[in-house]
Amino acid sequence: MKKLILGIAIMASAFAFGQKEDVNKKLQDANKAAMDAYNAKNYAVAGPKFMEVYELLKTSGQDDKVYMYYSGLNYALANDIPKATKIYTDLINSGYTGVQTQYTAKDNKTGQVATYDKATWELLKKTSSKDYSDFKTEQTPSVEQDLYETLSTLLINDKKNDEALALIEKGLAKFPNSTKLKEYQGSALYATGNTDKFMTNLKEQLAKNPNDATNWYNLGVLQSKNPATSTDAVASFQKAIDLKADFANAYQNLVYAVIGDDEKAVADINALRKTKPDDATKLIEARKERFNKAIPYAEKWYQAMPTDINAVQTLKDLYNTTKNTAKYNEMKAKEAELAAKQPAK
Repeated sequence: MKKLILGIAIMASAFAFGQKEDVNKKLQDANKAAMDAYNAKNYAVAGPKFMEVYELLKTSGQDDKVYMYYSGLNYALANDIPKATKIYTDLINSGYTGVQTQYTAKDNKTGQVATYDKATWELLKKTSSKDYSDFKTEQTPSVEQDLYETLSTLLINDKKNDEALALIEKGLAKFPNSTKLKEYQGSALYATGNTDKFMTNLKEQLAKNPNDATNWYNLGVLQSKNPATSTDAVASFQKAIDLKADFANAYQNLVYAVIGDDEKAVADINALRKTKPDDATKLIEARKERFNKAIPYAEKWYQAMPTDINAVQTLKDLYNTTKNTAKYNEMKAKEAELAAKQPAK
């Protein structure tokens, strides 16, 4: 699952409504269970409990969607994509932004600061000055951008890329500077095979932030698929590793980009061996030169991922072609060591 970067500051709430005692107890119990589960990172339990709080409040006449938001966020953290997707979709369609006035007060006996509905807060302020203090009001920040960004991620993870693109376009109209929405737009475009738009998207992002190693890497991947832009691919991968020295995937792709189409190179050499041996020799030397140029990148790849058998095998082949027998033997032994640790098929 694409990593969700979610920020949340869930406040403990106190409820005191003029209603039947058993209903109020259910509300208190559900709220406590939701908070306890969230604080314990038991998101699969917290999700439905926050929704229970929302539903209980709704029956009392308070449609406080912050608890629906908390529920959706916990479902997302629990990787329950269908439930999280439905809640986030409902919140966006309802126009929910999360902006509201928050009423807080400190219980002098426990020292705990809790949030209250406006009527209860005003009542406590008038009648319970000894028991409560630090009465404050604060407007909560908007979470609308977070709704669009998280729902986009959920849809992409669920391989609903066309839906994600439609949502992202809507989100970017509201939040044109959202780097996450731009990133997710690129991911969805790539997943749908629309590489031309994806490349345009990457170049736009890099124009705004040229220090994004991941975007340079992604641009290099696209460029490497076209022989006409293979040189550009090398430059893009190089920028990626300049920005992130341990970027293993960038080193790996840089190795392949420098080597080029080796199967074709070998075929061309074999085709000329008998009829034009001098030309074949030139091609052999050019191939060896490419391999020598690729070795430092392969060594960095291996350094970043020393247990990656693909890195070891690639480095072994490079050493073999460039006649570095000692290093070839070292990698051959390492390959055997890693192969012995592979699970039996």
